[in-house]
Amino acid sequence: MDTIMNPFSSGTRLRDMIRAIRACKTAAEERAVVRKECAAIRASINENDHDYRHRNLAKLMFIQMLGYPTHFGQMECLKLIASSGFPEKRIGYLGLMLLLDERQEVLMLVTNSLKQDLNHTNQYIVGLALCALGNICSAEMARDLAPEVERLLQFRDPNIRKKAALCSIRIIKKVPDLAENFINAAAALLKEKHHGVLISGVQLCIDLCRVSSEALEFFRKKCMDALVKTLKDVVNSPYTPEYDIAGIADPFLHIRLLKLLRVLGQGDADASDAMNDILAQVATKADTNRNAGNAILYECVETIMSIEDNGGLRVLAINILGRFLSNRDNNIRYVALNMLMKAISVDTQAVQRHRATILECVKDSDASIRKRALELIYLLVNESNVKPLTKELIDYLEVSDQEFKGDLTAKICSIVEKFSPDKIWYIDQMLKVLSEAGNFVKVEVCHALIVVITNATDLHGYAVRALYKAFQASDEQESLTRVAVWCVGEYGDMLVNNVGMLDLEDPVTVTESDAVDLVETAIKRHTSDATTKAMALVALLKLSSRFPSCSERIKEIVVQHKGSFLLELQQRSLEFNSIIEKHTNIRSALVERMPVLDEATFSGRRAGSVPTAVSTSTGPSTGASLKVPSGVSKPAAAPLVDLLDLSSDDNPVPSSSGSDFLQDLLGVDLSPAATQSGTQPSKSGTDVLLDLLSIGSPVQQSSSPVAGIFSSNQATKAPSSPLDGLTSPATQPVLAASPPAASPIIDLLDGLAPAPSIPEKNGPAYPSIVAFESSSLRIMFDFSKPPGNPQSTVIQATFTNLSSNNYTDFIFQAAVPKFLQLRLDPASGNTLPTGANSNVTQTLRVTNSQHGKKSLVMRIRISYKVSGKDVLEEGQISHFPRDL
Repeated sequence: MDTIMNPFSSGTRLRDMIRAIRACKTAAEERAVVRKECAAIRASINENDHDYRHRNLAKLMFIQMLGYPTHFGQMECLKLIASSGFPEKRIGYLGLMLLLDERQEVLMLVTNSLKQDLNHTNQYIVGLALCALGNICSAEMARDLAPEVERLLQFRDPNIRKKAALCSIRIIKKVPDLAENFINAAAALLKEKHHGVLISGVQLCIDLCRVSSEALEFFRKKCMDALVKTLKDVVNSPYTPEYDIAGIADPFLHIRLLKLLRVLGQGDADASDAMNDILAQVATKADTNRNAGNAILYECVETIMSIEDNGGLRVLAINILGRFLSNRDNNIRYVALNMLMKAISVDTQAVQRHRATILECVKDSDASIRKRALELIYLLVNESNVKPLTKELIDYLEVSDQEFKGDLTAKICSIVEKFSPDKIWYIDQMLKVLSEAGNFVKVEVCHALIVVITNATDLHGYAVRALYKAFQASDEQESLTRVAVWCVGEYGDMLVNNVGMLDLEDPVTVTESDAVDLVETAIKRHTSDATTKAMALVALLKLSSRFPSCSERIKEIVVQHKGSFLLELQQRSLEFNSIIEKHTNIRSALVERMPVLDEATFSGRRAGSVPTAVSTSTGPSTGASLKVPSGVSKPAAAPLVDLLDLSSDDNPVPSSSGSDFLQDLLGVDLSPAATQSGTQPSKSGTDVLLDLLSIGSPVQQSSSPVAGIFSSNQATKAPSSPLDGLTSPATQPVLAASPPAASPIIDLLDGLAPAPSIPEKNGPAYPSIVAFESSSLRIMFDFSKPPGNPQSTVIQATFTNLSSNNYTDFIFQAAVPKFLQLRLDPASGNTLPTGANSNVTQTLRVTNSQHGKKSLVMRIRISYKVSGKDVLEEGQISHFPRDL
């Protein structure tokens, strides 16, 4: 009578264990079953049970695939491999490949068994050894067993030759120095008739060419004719059931041969000429009605685009890609778009012929195809086709999906800015984009539009009328609202009086009340953010001067925000209400029209190559440097002046004295304050002023550069008086204390009360040092100290590229000990061109709490990219000058 077998003994079959695991309803039950099974296997291993060793290893492999640890069974693999029978070796090698990898030291114990099996008389055991070696071979094993594998490349059985070729690929990847041993044997495999061996041989040749230039030259000279003949035979071969796939003879071999030809043809004109005819034949004979045929055709196109120049073949290849774009298969269209993006750099005109088809792909239902087609269209735009392409893209913007509008809007704005033929066309297209997708337009684009409008003096009237009409039609777009509010505030009188009418315009009747209605709508709209509302308040202040009849209504709108929860809006409301109510005699001077913004400066600032000037917290009337008659650029005016749009040198100066002007403006008595240059304002006047404006605490300093005219961050500039904090948001945290005023308060208003200048007191001079130098980079440090503050040091770092390649993504980092405090200002750019005259500069501010006792010391790290590769350099600087 048979005994009942324990369900968790080593004698249970694999299928019973699998059935028990699958019957588990919870993870805890599964873990319990696996735990009991592993315990039974451990017991069997300890008893050295030979009968069930192969069954136990099979179970361990299944347990390993479930994700449980099986390291305790690794030695069982080696025991099975060392046995003489084929079934045991098969399970042993399978377990070796699944349970071990090349990083485990126990693998070294199997090297001798592998060597014996590679020389075994049984070809099936040889095949097992080759298969295992090709999967887990380490560098040490590759060096030990390479001669056996090389010998097996000439074995009588084609399956062994095929496995030996695949194993050779692994060996040369692990040890490239062994590549030269396989060159002749790989060349011999290219003459094989067996397709399996031939495919493996071709792949071996491809990998040899990648790791060895000697192999590449050998195959170009010795094997080109044989490869071309082989490909021609495959292309013209009759129907063979053994290799037929969808009516095409062995497409896998087609593709491998084309890849090898591509490798051989790159950078070699003779090899490229030798393969031109066969590539043309493949391109014309491939069956495009089947997926396998399209795969061959795509590989042929990629080969044509990669080898040396042949104009006719490239046009043929691009035309094939154009046909791919009309295919119903999304995958084929996507790879065609990818290939066309590479082809643009080779033959732009040939790609331009398929512009209409690519444009249709932008409207495709598949998101990945839309995005790739949009990127391709962006590359195809030039001065001759910018207008029709932009029209098509803007028309599609109206019906595109919400998730695609962001990418589409960014590309349209970039195209319009880059290829605009004239300013009126630029303004028209940007208004269309703002009307259709203004919520997706970036702030920098609005900055650029305002800069263009201010520079187009003859289009001021046209622009403000167009913006008025656009806002009436679509007032839910945030960016459109900002630009419209700014322009109505600046050019509202032109809107009402129809100044500068163009022939292409239709007359529009706008009253002063209508212009105020627009700004009121913007400020009361619940979706408007704080920046938009702040701009609207500034616009209302300007309109109160331009439209005196609406002054009372504007005052009522402004007063409504004196209780706003946003301190910025509350502060502006109170200040502007005071100006409208009490100071009508100076209001027109305060809200003079903005000067022309410098396009070159703004463009350079967007690119990060021009240091930004001081900017106020919000509003479009800041952030540009001003041109003075001498041609020298001076920083933007103080924040109070910027807030009130008094940043022009040409503004009329009120006849009253400076102190009277400030007293009238703020309603306080400042007569004791600032009577002569270099004196501090008297305490009484200053205290009243601080109490009135609620700016008794210092203003935050920020180290980030100002992006443009709508920037909400304050540039790094310590205010010269309490008035400098007038426009900074009151909610900002205090990061650094402001120095005391060094000149009278009234000097902020640019010349209303001129005073003699104070001679500047420079600190002691320190020699410059080469802080760091390598073969590719030099860093120079220049030192200065603020007067009266010996603990602080300002270091100007200059970075010079000593190599012949440009550096991108350039980042400088520094660290100091605890007794030092370090602040890094933004660098002048993140691209470091080659050459001694092309430098990047960055300012470091160091405070030494142990001044006079300890010297400065600093560790630095510089990272950048060269030709797409990341480079990291580090060093320590300890040779600073004394007394820093």
